[in-house]
Amino acid sequence: MKRKNQMRSALAAVVAFAATSSAMALEIKLPQETAMYKPSSLPGYALALQNCMTCHSAQYVSTQPASSPRKYWEATVKKMKTPFGAPLKDEDIPVIVDYLVKTYGAERGEAGPSAARK
Repeated sequence: MKRKNQMRSALAAVVAFAATSSAMALEIKLPQETAMYKPSSLPGYALALQNCMTCHSAQYVSTQPASSPRKYWEATVKKMKTPFGAPLKDEDIPVIVDYLVKTYGAERGEAGPSAARK
């Protein structure tokens, strides 16, 4: 009986050690972001910087088809809010869409990007 209790205690110790060692936090250092949104005087540029890069790289936007019309960008931004849960304000969506379609989509060149440098 004493041997059985020792075995149970040893087994409990191994299980406890395995549970705590696998629950330790790992430190992961990601490389610095190098992709940037194209600067623009359009108000959606600042909103894209503020909202979009919290979830994904700016590179994601540049991989979208350049011929994408406004409806595509609108559906894509709305998809980021629902179902993906991006914390976008409803009134900001058309402004962000305007920036995206005029900078990366089918309306490029229509009040397109201009350097927002001072």
